[in-house]
Amino acid sequence: MENRDFKILVVDDEVEYQNVLSIVFENCGYIVRTASDGSKALRILSEEMINLVITDLKMPGLGGQELVRIVKEKYPDIEIMIATAYGTIDSAVETVKNGAVGYFVKSDDLTKLVTDVDRLAKEYRKQQKTKKLVRQENFPEAFLDTSNKEFAAVLKTCEKAARSNIDVLLIGESGVGKEVIAHYIHENGGRKNRPFIPVNCQAFSSGTIESELFGHEKGAFTGALSQRIGRFEEADGGTLFLDEVGDLPMETQGKLLRTLENRTIERIGSNKTISLDIRLISATNKELSEQTKVGMFREDLLYRINALTITIPPLRERREDIPCLIDFFLKKIQTEQKKKVISVDEEVMTGLLGYNYPGNVRELKNILERLVVLSEDGIIRHSDVLPDKQIAERICSGAENIQSLHDARDFFESRFISKKLREYDGNVTRTAKELSITPRQLWNKINKYGLKP
Repeated sequence: MENRDFKILVVDDEVEYQNVLSIVFENCGYIVRTASDGSKALRILSEEMINLVITDLKMPGLGGQELVRIVKEKYPDIEIMIATAYGTIDSAVETVKNGAVGYFVKSDDLTKLVTDVDRLAKEYRKQQKTKKLVRQENFPEAFLDTSNKEFAAVLKTCEKAARSNIDVLLIGESGVGKEVIAHYIHENGGRKNRPFIPVNCQAFSSGTIESELFGHEKGAFTGALSQRIGRFEEADGGTLFLDEVGDLPMETQGKLLRTLENRTIERIGSNKTISLDIRLISATNKELSEQTKVGMFREDLLYRINALTITIPPLRERREDIPCLIDFFLKKIQTEQKKKVISVDEEVMTGLLGYNYPGNVRELKNILERLVVLSEDGIIRHSDVLPDKQIAERICSGAENIQSLHDARDFFESRFISKKLREYDGNVTRTAKELSITPRQLWNKINKYGLKP
């Protein structure tokens, strides 16, 4: 049913009232979870994506008012409605002032409550559509809209991780988008309005990395002409992303371990302890467990940073996403280079679809940038590619990986059309316009591939 994308948590110590609300909203198509007190509700919130909390005020243990305060602090995007008796209406009004979206009296008819929840669900879907449009314009999130089951499962894990402050280790080849995934976790969590500070550990020498991370006082070493705030302090309250953490010097690894254990730092040249509230996300393209065996990475630090490990698949393992990435990048590159591209000929497209992309998404973007530069008359032809030997070899290699051009085009075209239909909520006319074909042509393809608009 339509409402199954909106999940409700009912919190009430009266089991009978829990059941009443559960039946009402499940009959409306919503997914409903229940909890008998605030503590159990918080446990559910840490494990599942919840859109709306409906809570009683007076419950044993953690009550409704305190629950509202904690939820709005940790999960600001979750809406809260208060279920109240006549005698506690003043408290309900006060709770609304503290962040709840509204209240209702338990003894009243539930029709208005259902209407209010339907309105919240409608607003939520509108926000989700807006976010999708933003993703289409913004590369850091564009490639997260996937048709690949494995990558979709990765994103689901990221959403769960976002609901906690657990430290996360991202593992994946160069160019798969580890920083994008880190930012995705940050944006879906309670720290999204606080800083997201990325640090590429490869970019600094062993002599400068500690100053970069922890900061320094004036005169702490030669060249320290003024006090400097380090990246840890910049990330206070938010998320620090350490990319290629496996390249940190051993001495810095020890200092990082102490920082993570105590959540405190000392700037270089100072013995003043500074307390921090940060969430750490680390990333690597190395096998850190193997690094520990040869003394290149501290085993105790590995245990500390990988409370949750997420492995990001390479682009060649989510090949069905390549057509949409090509479409997105070409639009973006055309705008940047002020050069229109109408189409890509079949030979080039086949090579792009079949190439294995050792450099992953980053390499795909680079190839497309070069192809746009080489193109003429708004068409990227195979003859345009030949002068660039590197690109020509990659296109040729990709074409060899695809056994049948016809089967390959059908495979990717069906997935591409399916994805576009989802973007436009099954609207055939709008989807056809986006694909530069007529609605009749689109219906023919929908029937050919057995798709559902």
